Amino acid sequence: MCCKKSEEPFHHVYHTCYRLHPLPSSSFHLSPFLFLQEMTGNYTRKEVEDSGSLPVVVRFPWQPYLSASGLQRQKRDWVIPPINVPENSRGPFPQMLVSIRSDKDRSINIRYSITGVGADQPPNEVFSIDPEKGKMYVTKPLDREERSSYHLRAHAVDMNGNQVEQPVDLYIFVIDMNDNRPEFKNQVYNGSVMEGSKPGTTVMTVTAHDADDITTSNGMVYYRILQQTPHSPIPNMFTINRETGDIVTVAAGLDRERVSQYTVIVEATDMEGNLNFGLSSTATAIISITDVNDNPPEFTQSTFSGEVLENSVNVVVANLTVMDKDEPRTPNWNAVYRIVSGDNGRHFTIRTNPETNDGMVTVVKPVDFEMNRAFMLTVVVSNQAPLAEGVQASLQYTAGVTISVKDINEAPVFPDNPKMVRFEEGVPAGTIITTFAAKDPDTFMQQSIRYAKLADPANWLSINSSNGQITTTAVLDRESIYVKKNIYEATFLAADNGSPPASSTGTLQIYLIDVNDNAPSLVPREAQICERANANSINITAADADTDPNVGPFVFELPMHPSAIRRNWTVSRLNGDYARLSLRIQFLESGVYEVPISVSDSGNPPLSNRSIIKVKVCPCDEHGDCTAVGAVAAAGLGTGAIIAILICIIILLSMVLLFVVWMKRREKERQTKQLLIDPEDDVRDNILKYDEEGGGEEDQDYDLSQLQQPDSLEHIMTKPVVPESQYPLRPVVPHPGDIGDFINEGLRAADNDPTAPPYDSLLVFDYEGSGSTAGSVSSLNSSSSGEQDYDYLNDWGPRFKKLADMYGGGNDD
Repeated sequence: MCCKKSEEPFHHVYHTCYRLHPLPSSSFHLSPFLFLQEMTGNYTRKEVEDSGSLPVVVRFPWQPYLSASGLQRQKRDWVIPPINVPENSRGPFPQMLVSIRSDKDRSINIRYSITGVGADQPPNEVFSIDPEKGKMYVTKPLDREERSSYHLRAHAVDMNGNQVEQPVDLYIFVIDMNDNRPEFKNQVYNGSVMEGSKPGTTVMTVTAHDADDITTSNGMVYYRILQQTPHSPIPNMFTINRETGDIVTVAAGLDRERVSQYTVIVEATDMEGNLNFGLSSTATAIISITDVNDNPPEFTQSTFSGEVLENSVNVVVANLTVMDKDEPRTPNWNAVYRIVSGDNGRHFTIRTNPETNDGMVTVVKPVDFEMNRAFMLTVVVSNQAPLAEGVQASLQYTAGVTISVKDINEAPVFPDNPKMVRFEEGVPAGTIITTFAAKDPDTFMQQSIRYAKLADPANWLSINSSNGQITTTAVLDRESIYVKKNIYEATFLAADNGSPPASSTGTLQIYLIDVNDNAPSLVPREAQICERANANSINITAADADTDPNVGPFVFELPMHPSAIRRNWTVSRLNGDYARLSLRIQFLESGVYEVPISVSDSGNPPLSNRSIIKVKVCPCDEHGDCTAVGAVAAAGLGTGAIIAILICIIILLSMVLLFVVWMKRREKERQTKQLLIDPEDDVRDNILKYDEEGGGEEDQDYDLSQLQQPDSLEHIMTKPVVPESQYPLRPVVPHPGDIGDFINEGLRAADNDPTAPPYDSLLVFDYEGSGSTAGSVSSLNSSSSGEQDYDYLNDWGPRFKKLADMYGGGNDD
């Protein structure tokens, strides 16, 4: 026991003692020194060199007090050094760490406690303290990887809970033990390096992590290579940086064609790689050797051969094979073929088969046996990727290819297709147009050619089957519908007598030169003009089926006879294609006039045609348009005829009205008669209901008192009525739409009914009543003597004003 006695005069002399106990190696370790502060304020450092001394007894100093001289002195607090506790201790537990005592425990009862993480905060109850003796314990093994340090505070209070000492800080550090192996991030690492790489080329990096303290040997990991598979070309092709885990090459000779992949076992050991005390783990590194183009392609043989039918295209005629040791289906392996000689006409190309790397010699342009019976090609092969530096091309990169051409029967060929000839239209039948002959390209075959007609839309031509001479069979007409843009086309067939026969077609185009064989015709054929001169005119032109120069300019002329044509009309030239037809006189009565006009073209010799234009002359309004009345007058009717038509229309409407009234009247008379059958069973009433075509009762009720009857009919109307039961019933009234049937049925009923009035009494439907403002129609006549008075037309309204102006007013016009 080590005790220090105070040298100052105090009321109480106290000693602070340290009891040193040797501890086993598995026990706790102390910090190498403790700092003590004395009550006098003088500082003294006591160092305990033995790190295995435990436990430490710490006594709290007395509180400040007054000296005899009246001056106040204050004692400093104790500073507790950090407490180091090894992890994974085997116990026994609880195990004491430190003893804390206060100087006041001699006079009063003091209770001790600790607070902080590990005491009263999670994780709880890792540390505990004897509340009476002040001894602090650890209750279970500690794990540095879970928590590396703890900060607690020690408290001293009296029985009433009053603080008697200032809290003391306790720092507890968990000492690391080598209890964790290095762990690789991956169990298998994949890396690659190009074949032929130089020594020192980095391949990949492997990394292992140790959960122990990396600042100590426990967490310091070193690497080494345990095994390399295969050992070719040497067992140690790679090395590893023992600290960083970088795998690099150490020897030359990496060849993918010999070894494409290496498997390397890597070990990581802590304790700085100490194999005796360190913990280890392993991982696998797979190193792939990537390909470089260090093997040029080589033809498997020096010559190849094939054959092709003439005129064939897109056909494979030969297959070239190569060998390449580089990685398949990569640019270092893919072959590229090129023809360097023997194909001046560019008939062939070589395509690469992507699966087999073979070269397929293909015809892209037809070959002709008569010109080339065989081809001798020189072909070179290379890779898509260039050869690696320092690699020379193989001597077998060239090959010869022989392509034989086989003859076939070819179709005859028309030298000019289509062939065009020029002829004037109108050439007579039997005219030789041309000789449309074909040639047989098979010069080594003795064959003949026959000709036939395939298409001749107008059936104008024939062809000699032996020599191809074409002759007309009808007159060629440029204006035919089968001629398009002056060209007539016909198609002919040429066939040889080979085995099998071959044929081809040729088109003959005949350009027809126009001749003046069509006279012009007047356009338009109908027109309209106002009856007064200078109001408007008619623009006319001509249509000619011919073409230039057998068309315009046109010449328009009025004939000399009849003389009324030139007296009433005139034609003036506007330009070469148009003329103007207008009235020569100031006024021409409304009507339809046929004006003959002669039209001549500019052909050599010119052709002319006399055409008729129908001109409607009519009164016009202020806009120069024909009025409604004027349009009717222009149709060719006189004024008297127009008035007669209007009166007839009025009379017809009146007759229709009277007919309807008479029908209603007969209906009422029929209803007043006593029926032989019950009214509910009378089908006539039911049928009459379907005759209603109006909108309702308003269309059925008529005031018959407004119609006047002639006096001559009174004896008929007052004639007693014979009961209908004595005579046959009249037929039911038909549908009013069948007027003819109705009239016929009415006539038959009247002839067979003795009670019907005489036939003359039917004239009642022609009666118009008295007091008509229009008077009798018989007062109108077509006489032009001037004795008739037409002034009454002024009273008929604005529609008859024109008639009143024409026929009324005496001799004003």
